[in-house]
Amino acid sequence: MAKKSKFEISVIDRVREVRQKKGYTQDDLAMFLNVSRGFIGQVESPNSASKYKLDHLNQLAKEMDCSPKDFLPEKYIK
Repeated sequence: MAKKSKFEISVIDRVREVRQKKGYTQDDLAMFLNVSRGFIGQVESPNSASKYKLDHLNQLAKEMDCSPKDFLPEKYIK
């Protein structure tokens, strides 16, 4: 199974931070993206290869009233 890159993990962590800061649950994100709650759990799990696609990030930004850039790190990841 392919592992998540450091960059992908950084993006997932930022989505989780924004989600929690704005009071959204994994269920909310699943509803926003029309996916299962299990998928969101897999994305947020370091042991799963599941990850967000760019279109997911765009939809989450729309639903959480922020910019897709809010999910990206400020600098490149080594």
